[in-house]
Amino acid sequence: MDACTAVSLFTPAITRREWLALTAGLAGFSGAQADAPTPQPWPRQRPQPALALHTLDSVPWTLSEQAGQAVLLNFWASWCEPCRAEMPALQRLAERQAAEGLQVRAVNFRESPDTVRRFMAREGMGLPVLLDADGSAAKSLGIGIFPTTVAIDRRGRIRFTVTGECAWDREPATRWLRALI
Repeated sequence: MDACTAVSLFTPAITRREWLALTAGLAGFSGAQADAPTPQPWPRQRPQPALALHTLDSVPWTLSEQAGQAVLLNFWASWCEPCRAEMPALQRLAERQAAEGLQVRAVNFRESPDTVRRFMAREGMGLPVLLDADGSAAKSLGIGIFPTTVAIDRRGRIRFTVTGECAWDREPATRWLRALI
C-alpha cells in the first residue's frame, strides 16, 4: 500500500489539519527499505475494540482513560526474538517523547507476571507493561504476529498498526508518530 492509499482511507474521518499532519508523517513510504515494516492504516469500517487490561502490578488500565494522550501499544512476548530486539528502541522513544504526551506501553501476550518481571529486570527495561493474560486484546485487534504495534491518536482512535521489529526511535518511525502527537 502506498502513502496515497493510506491517506485516502483516513481522509473522510479527519480534519484538514489532521490530514496534513498525517501526510507529512507518511511521506517517505516509497523510499522505505523493502524489509522495513510499514504502517498499515486501521480500516474505517473495522470497529475499534474497547481495551481494558491490567498493569504488571494488577492496576486496571483502559484506553478510554488515556484521553488527550497519544498511545503506542507494543504487543510482545519474551520468547519472541524480534520483540526483544525492539525493546531498547521503544524504551528510548518513551523517554524522549513522554513530555510530548506519547505513552508507550509494552503489552505482554499471555505470559505470567513473574515471567514478565524476570525478563524486564534481566534486560534492564523500565517500560510500563500491560498484561494481555488471555490474549483477548490481541485477538480483538487482529494481532497474530509479534511484535505488532498499535498507534492511537489523542482522540483515542487507532490510526495505524506496524507488524514486525521497528527502530521506533529513528526515522521513518519518528515521522509516523508526529501525526499522533
